[in-house]
Amino acid sequence: MSHKPLLVIVGSGPGVSAGIAKKFGSNGFRVVLISRTEATLERSLEDLRQVHIESYGVTADASDPDSLKAAFNQIKNEYGATDVLVYNVAHIVPGDPLSLSEQQLIEDFKANTVGALTSAQQVIPDMVERRQGTLFFTGGAIALTPNPLYASLSIGKAAVRSLALSMAETLAPYGIYVGQVLIADQVVKGTYYDPDRIADVYWELFNKKDQGEYLFKE
Repeated sequence: MSHKPLLVIVGSGPGVSAGIAKKFGSNGFRVVLISRTEATLERSLEDLRQVHIESYGVTADASDPDSLKAAFNQIKNEYGATDVLVYNVAHIVPGDPLSLSEQQLIEDFKANTVGALTSAQQVIPDMVERRQGTLFFTGGAIALTPNPLYASLSIGKAAVRSLALSMAETLAPYGIYVGQVLIADQVVKGTYYDPDRIADVYWELFNKKDQGEYLFKE
């Protein structure tokens, strides 16, 4: 099995995850992308392979714990232990607190928060054993200042922020770094919020490991 370190990204797509995959991949990492659909995976993998990054894909639904567990089991069997995990999932459904239904909140919470816990728990035991590893969570400034028009997302991002902070304190004694990047606006290529610029922040945090939380704001 390859001795190159392994990056696993849950929630692949053309934005932040693509930028992170290219940044880490161009610096010697193998990349495994997890996405709900095969078509999304293939597009993302083709982009990475065009720039000669060793990359693989696994389908899984971030809102389904059993699906995620199966995906991580496959990854470990085929590619080895995860060195860096990035949870980059957001289920974005508009709705204020008066129109948001209980069921919608529950469904969104599964992807926005519960999937982050499930994913992390699949890789933490190996990291604890090796006393090294990195967990990243893509958050949003909406976790700090809720947007009432996106009540469910605001709740989910606030919860995953709390989860990441709790994990950071719990895992620090084992040499495991937990970081999160709170993005303050829509990610658009060619703007301040270009995914490649955001990816540079992840890479810097990975190397320095000096901040548990980074607010990416213009």
